[in-house]
Amino acid sequence: MVEGLIGKKIGMTRIFVDGVDVPVTVVQADSCHITQSKTKETDGYEAVQMGFGLKKDHRTNKAMKGHFKKSGKLNFYKLQEFSGEDLGELKPGQAIGCEDVFEVGDYVDISGTGKGKGFAGVMKRWNFKGGPAGHGSKHGRTGGAIGMCATPSRVQKGMKMAGQMGNKKVTTQNLKVVGIRKEENLLLIKGAVPGSINGMVTIKKALKKTK
Repeated sequence: MVEGLIGKKIGMTRIFVDGVDVPVTVVQADSCHITQSKTKETDGYEAVQMGFGLKKDHRTNKAMKGHFKKSGKLNFYKLQEFSGEDLGELKPGQAIGCEDVFEVGDYVDISGTGKGKGFAGVMKRWNFKGGPAGHGSKHGRTGGAIGMCATPSRVQKGMKMAGQMGNKKVTTQNLKVVGIRKEENLLLIKGAVPGSINGMVTIKKALKKTK
C-alpha cells in the first residue's frame, strides 16, 4: 500500500480521548485516485501517482486531459507521487481512502504551504530584540548594521533581514492520528498542521517514529 495521501485541511477542533481533552486538526482525505503507475521496467523505479481535488473539465488543458483520460474521466488539481509496498495491486482509476493507509495510533509527517505573513521586519520575522526604546532613539525596531568592514566589503549571504515571511513549504513531524471518520474520509490529527483552512497538505507515515 502507498505510504501517504493528499488531503485538505478543514480546521481545528477538540475531542475527548479517555476523558482527556485533545486538540485536533481535521484533514479531509477523500477523492484520492490513482492516476498513473510507475514500474522499474518503464520508469526505473516503483511508485504511484495520485490525484486530489476534483477539477472541472473546462479548467483542464488538453495535455492534462489526455493524461487523466488513461485513468478515467476525472480531472484533479494536485498530482503527487508516493512510494510504498505491493504497488502492483493498485490500478489507475482506483480510489484510495484514509482508512486504507492509516490507522488510529499511527504517527505521520504532514507537509503544506505555511500561512503567508507578508513583508515583515526583523523583530517579527527573526525574533530580534530591537534597539533602545527611549526618547531620542531612532533604532527602536531596526535590525542594526549589516556590513562586514572593508574586507570582504559585502553583506554576508544569509543575513537575517526584513522580507517575505511565511508562504513556504513547512513539514511538521511525528503528529499522532487519534481518530478516523471512514464515512467522511476525515483524519483527526493531534496538534497543529501547516497551512491555512482549505489548503492542500501531504500526509505521509512518519520517518522517525512508529507506534
